[in-house]
Amino acid sequence: MPNSPIASEGLPAQSESKQTFRFALVALTSLFFMWGFLTALNDILIPYLKSQFSLSYTQAMLIQFCFFGAYFLVSLPAGALVQRIGYQSGIVFGLIIAGIGCLLFYPAASIGIYGIFLLALFVLASGITILQVSANPYVTILGDPKTASSRLTLTQAFNSLGTTLAPSFGAILILSTMGESNGISSDVGSQDAVKFPYLLLAGALLILAIVFAFLKLPKIAHDTHSNQAKSPHKSAWRYRHLVLGAVAIFVYVGAEVGIGSFLVNFISLRSIAGIEESQAAHYVTYYFGGAMVGRFIGAAVMQKIPAGKALAFNSVCACILITIAIFTQGFVAMWSILLVGLCNSIMFPTIFTLAIAHLGIYTSQGSGILCLAIVGGAFLPLLQGITADSIGIQMAFFIPLMCYLYIAYYGLLGHKPSFQNNQK
Repeated sequence: MPNSPIASEGLPAQSESKQTFRFALVALTSLFFMWGFLTALNDILIPYLKSQFSLSYTQAMLIQFCFFGAYFLVSLPAGALVQRIGYQSGIVFGLIIAGIGCLLFYPAASIGIYGIFLLALFVLASGITILQVSANPYVTILGDPKTASSRLTLTQAFNSLGTTLAPSFGAILILSTMGESNGISSDVGSQDAVKFPYLLLAGALLILAIVFAFLKLPKIAHDTHSNQAKSPHKSAWRYRHLVLGAVAIFVYVGAEVGIGSFLVNFISLRSIAGIEESQAAHYVTYYFGGAMVGRFIGAAVMQKIPAGKALAFNSVCACILITIAIFTQGFVAMWSILLVGLCNSIMFPTIFTLAIAHLGIYTSQGSGILCLAIVGGAFLPLLQGITADSIGIQMAFFIPLMCYLYIAYYGLLGHKPSFQNNQK
């Protein structure tokens, strides 16, 4: 792993008060909300652009491929950038890049070329990657290490609030126009519905960038030596529980994104709900809303229940629900797949904190590895799209089913640190 970690391992400066930390966490929740909102809006773009450009499921999944592919390509440069300029400046820079990505939707819609939409999504996701690289480790550092998982779960709950509101926002402003443009999917003007929403989002991001540029956030005092003696390895890659955790992040993000990407098309099937896509989009709110509710609950419950057991329990429940969705029809199948969102609630923050536990001076390098693993959101939905084109949407849910089985293993056994590896 190249030496370009998310940020140097650090401790809050001792002069900073708990009240200052609370203020910083409150400010950071706005970032979690925004990138959750922007990410979930892809689930509305997929059926919309699929219709406008007459795409196959595989082609439509390039939306997620380009979006989450940015995590793989940008995470390490972003880590080096944040290490050089600091958390707060990294947040401001990430907001500006994300805002530019939103602005690119205007020329993309004006020209009417699918590839430009994909470019705009890549730029937008690059900005969000920088935000994640800056904010996730920052949240884990601000406060008691024992409650890091609970703290990150709480901030992720506001991320879920964004993902909950985004589908309705997109359904009203984007999908509601589909009926008006039927029969003119190749017309340049038929993509105009995305202009106003993304201009609005660009404005919000740039305003946030200005606000964060002037906020006084706690400084992190870097500590590169205090934990060195405690580390039994020479690299984060030597920690088995981290490597297995990176795989867990890869499959989790791929499963969550894959399910969300197909929800509108799945619910609109005659054998499921048989409703228009603009109406089906509103049901996506329940998928992400379940994750939001679960994270608020999990932030409190996980202070008493071991994180690994909670992760395994939620994963097994997700497997059961997906199995029901695959082999049944109608509202039973629809609500089963929507309830998977509730199971997703604690997974990302729990895997993240379990994977970086006991890494010592390699915590930042481990965080970089986990951020790279988010690229699962690019590859697994694409694989699910290829499968859906071959055997149908419903059977394609077999892919996220396998993902949750692995996460159950990680929660039960894979997350346990192993210090038996040889040092070099």
